[in-house]
Amino acid sequence: MKVILTHENADFDAIASLLGASKLFPAATPILPRRINRNGRAFLALYGAELPFVQPDDIPRSKIRHAVLVDTQSLTTLKGMGRDLQVDIIDHHELNRKLPPNWTYSGEPIGAATTLLIEEISARSLNLSSIEATLLLLGIYEDTGSLSYIGTTARDVRAAAWLIEQGARLTVVNEFLHHPLAPEQRELYEQLLEQSETHEIEGHNIIVACTEAPEFEEEISTLAHKLRELLEPSALLVLVALNGRIQLVARSTTDDIDVSAVAAHFDGGGHKRAAAALIRDRSLQEVREELLRLLLEVVHPGVTVAQVMSRGVQVLSPENTIADAAERMRRTGHEGYPVVAEGHVIGLLTRRAVDRALQFKMADVSVTQVMEAGSITVSGHDSVERLQRLMIESGWGQVPVVEDDHIVGVATRTDLITLWGTPPTPPRRREIAALLEQFLSSPVLALVHRISQTAHEMGYVPYFVGGLVRDLLLGNPIVDVDMVIEGDGITLARRLAADLGGRVRTHKRFGTAKWLLSKHVWQQVTNHTSHDALPSVDFVTARTEFYTYPTALPQVERSSIKQDLHRRDFTINTLAIRLDPDHWGELVDFYGGEADLQNNVIRVLHSLSFVDDPTRMLRAARLESRMGFHLDPRSEELIADALPLLKRVSGDRIRHELEQIFREAEPERATARLDELGILAHVYPGLRCDRWLQTRYRVIRKELKPETWNLKPNQVTFIYLAVLTYRLNDEELEELITRLMIPRDDAQVLRLVHSLKKDLPRLEKARLPSTTYRLLQPYPGRAVAVTWVATDRKQQRERLLRYQTEWRLVEAKLTGDDLKAMGLKPGPVFGWLLDELRAAWLDSKVKTREEEKALLVRLLAANKKKEQSRKAGR
Repeated sequence: MKVILTHENADFDAIASLLGASKLFPAATPILPRRINRNGRAFLALYGAELPFVQPDDIPRSKIRHAVLVDTQSLTTLKGMGRDLQVDIIDHHELNRKLPPNWTYSGEPIGAATTLLIEEISARSLNLSSIEATLLLLGIYEDTGSLSYIGTTARDVRAAAWLIEQGARLTVVNEFLHHPLAPEQRELYEQLLEQSETHEIEGHNIIVACTEAPEFEEEISTLAHKLRELLEPSALLVLVALNGRIQLVARSTTDDIDVSAVAAHFDGGGHKRAAAALIRDRSLQEVREELLRLLLEVVHPGVTVAQVMSRGVQVLSPENTIADAAERMRRTGHEGYPVVAEGHVIGLLTRRAVDRALQFKMADVSVTQVMEAGSITVSGHDSVERLQRLMIESGWGQVPVVEDDHIVGVATRTDLITLWGTPPTPPRRREIAALLEQFLSSPVLALVHRISQTAHEMGYVPYFVGGLVRDLLLGNPIVDVDMVIEGDGITLARRLAADLGGRVRTHKRFGTAKWLLSKHVWQQVTNHTSHDALPSVDFVTARTEFYTYPTALPQVERSSIKQDLHRRDFTINTLAIRLDPDHWGELVDFYGGEADLQNNVIRVLHSLSFVDDPTRMLRAARLESRMGFHLDPRSEELIADALPLLKRVSGDRIRHELEQIFREAEPERATARLDELGILAHVYPGLRCDRWLQTRYRVIRKELKPETWNLKPNQVTFIYLAVLTYRLNDEELEELITRLMIPRDDAQVLRLVHSLKKDLPRLEKARLPSTTYRLLQPYPGRAVAVTWVATDRKQQRERLLRYQTEWRLVEAKLTGDDLKAMGLKPGPVFGWLLDELRAAWLDSKVKTREEEKALLVRLLAANKKKEQSRKAGR
């Protein structure tokens, strides 16, 4: 076993070096020290779940043969270490002693140990998440004084710049950095700390600290920073009465509190997060009281817990066992569950606790023996800042949300991390409401309002979700109206039908319902007798999906809108609009979908997306080509990694996705992208989309007229599939038919296409229309159409088209009834005679009915003579 270690009382450079080394040595286990500085503990409490660190108590029991020391030259001994232990030191301090055998040192004097590791990570082009980049930047900034210490080198600066390019968040870095105080500053700092008061306003903790310091001559902004860092309020306002004046320093950690407005009131200045004012001829008490009154006007509720939480939380009871919890976590992927007794939260059970309990054979014990006991909760009205503080103080990564003594949801670390990629924006209700009015007709809008009101009365929340919202924001027409219901979609549909009329079709397994709208419904809602543009409304119960194994069809459970959105394929399909009366028009964007929509990006939600459902690869190519968007680099990498899983997906699912592509306006674009990404070759190795295929697809789009070839609307997709397979040999075609589970009738036509392809040389040699007719007559129209599209030979295309439009329609004027009237007995001779007569018409050997009758007489005579010769030969 190989481990990565650092020193005790670890600072950010030590923790970041652990992470950096783990990126370079992925087979090694990074072990956190037992003592970590306060800011480091706070960072790990919030974001540690996204990092690869292992607690000392969780080290697997195995012999440790190799240790990497970072930001230290002293070894922390662990169980399992032997005398033959190999130790490698990576440090930014000079080596200060002679090393024992099996020890090595690499490093050099530089601002931060983290920089040494970043240089190698950058050289290898390794990927970093935003959280990883931020922690690494904290390591550099802390040990270099934000790149200001004398020991800082150009290499530290370059490493920091590279991390910012990788997504490191400077706002988070600034939040967690620590600065020492001078003695006189510390004395004033202690006074301010003692005099500080906490005020709860609009869910925000705001601290006002006031004191007198007539002899103090230094600036006090550093003290404000330290107080904010220690007390972690949403805003801090410091008032210090100096000699004849009062200094106001204001700091905010959220856009919900604009401290520049506070400073401006006192004739000061600054910006939203930092401001100051110098107030003269006022008493400290007078200014303090005025400041408190002003805060009631300045502080506004911003992003609340309700906006980021997951509703419909699942809970455990004391009667549940560890085995019960483990099975539920396996199915849902949740990292923890509140434990509730008699309606009250009594603890939190985490995945880590469950894993350790199972390790110690405790599957049958109650969850109460393993849970973290306590009653940590928030309300939906609380700010995310309060949620963050509770997580840091309690260590709970999943905090229950309670309203009116009932648990209504849960807020998690992931919810906070999501805010990194999608900074909170105003709800934009008016803008979205205006778009709804613009793109929905008045009757449809009235119907949606009626649905919204009924859902609200039932305690449900309706949403527009996915493609409808995406098209609305892009300004595209809205065709269908689908709603996701946080509640019970089937019950809502039945209630609407009972109140307004219409019929309901349901699918209980998926919680879906289709409300078929009748004239009576429209009469009730709009006083119109009908509205043909919208025959039905689909309702989907908000649900979550989990996969029992990669590529399996999903299992479904009722859930919240957030989890319903999380099961979707791409971020641009995760946008939702709330439609309940009190929140009409609010845009819900948990996963950065609108930003990707604005940047023309197709991005998957999580790294296992293509593993869960490999058919999403085909959908990604389809969306790219339709919308003119592009996959982000990470999603392309995930596609490349998941390509082998396509062989485990059923053929009919892949064929369905291909057919969806063939229905696009320009199928060749998406098909070419499938080829470029390697998807087409993994569907079947013989498939390719080169210039030839793209040209043929354009022929289908621009030249193939379905009415000419008697194609039904749904049969055009078959033409695309057939042309895609046109260049396969017979053996490959049979393999593809089996792989894609192509229906029997379609498979037979594909075989006939390949048979006709072999007959094309004979077709080109045919000089008479009748020869062409006899050659093509056995083939169905679809096979002829495919061949007309696929062949490059002009003469062949002309004859195929003339056969389809002219020659196959030619019939003899005389019929079988005419032959019977002439005294002939029905039999094989009938077919021969009629075929010869048709051939004569085709080849212009007869042009009138009289000429046809004369030919018939000659044919009968020739046939009689032939029969006589045959009998004589006996």
